[in-house]
Amino acid sequence: QVQLVESGGGLVQAGGSLRLSCAASGSIDSINVMGWYRQVAGMPREMVAAATNGGSISYVHSVEGRFTVSMDNGNKTGYLQMNSLKDEDTAIYYCAAWTTLLSFIQRQVTYWGQGTQVTVSS
Repeated sequence: QVQLVESGGGLVQAGGSLRLSCAASGSIDSINVMGWYRQVAGMPREMVAAATNGGSISYVHSVEGRFTVSMDNGNKTGYLQMNSLKDEDTAIYYCAAWTTLLSFIQRQVTYWGQGTQVTVSS
């Protein structure tokens, strides 16, 4: 089993920056992909970005050029650097981890964090 704990959320003005972190514990060697989802009340959870241990990166179009996802493959800590934040980035952000590339391709998340609130004010 793996436990994921997010940190770094908060309130920021539009145009500002935040950095989210996701610390993994437990059977961390099983993790091959780490990423971030976000969810607004009443809407489905949306994958924002993900990084594989092989260095592949993917982003949802709306955050390309503004967000940077990374993963420390040694201690399996995930990061999401968010710059030029917009009102529409306001959401609960969830850390996600996958143990296989196939499960990632199928978007079948293996482990979830508890979520951290990001609020962007204009």
